[in-house]
Amino acid sequence: CAQARGGGPMKPLQIYRKRIIPPECILLKGDEIIKANDEVIITKWKTLHPKNDFSHGCSCYFLQLGIKVSKFYRPDNSLLYWYCDIVDYEYDAETHSFTVTDLLADVLVYPDGTVKVVDLDELAEALDKDLISKELMSTCLNRLQNLLTTIYRDKFDRLQSPLNTLGL
Repeated sequence: CAQARGGGPMKPLQIYRKRIIPPECILLKGDEIIKANDEVIITKWKTLHPKNDFSHGCSCYFLQLGIKVSKFYRPDNSLLYWYCDIVDYEYDAETHSFTVTDLLADVLVYPDGTVKVVDLDELAEALDKDLISKELMSTCLNRLQNLLTTIYRDKFDRLQSPLNTLGL
């Protein structure tokens, strides 16, 4: 991602979303940062591209775990599902910005407890086309396994807690 550089006082934290497929890197300028520390960044947002089934949500970036847990809401404010991205983070101290790379593998957790793993085909495609390194693929799969273990051991509430505690 191209990021503006400059000196002076600490700039507000900025978050960039980087995708491998399709390739893009955009500043999430509409996201409202609710909380940020060494462990989590919590944001509220509206969809970048309007959808019929969801319109807004909130996210918790777990910096040490390499996952982003989001609540996707329908236009009527009812919960559609929890959406968990496997990600990698890069912090730039000079610009006070995070670039969050989506590592493609995602897990959806529905209000009824149904769990769905998606986009593994995109992860395989990224590896086949040398868009992702073997090391980053391994990191992604290990993070996915850790997330699924947390969910299957009925401990997903630990990942939901930062958003729920704030009433998001």
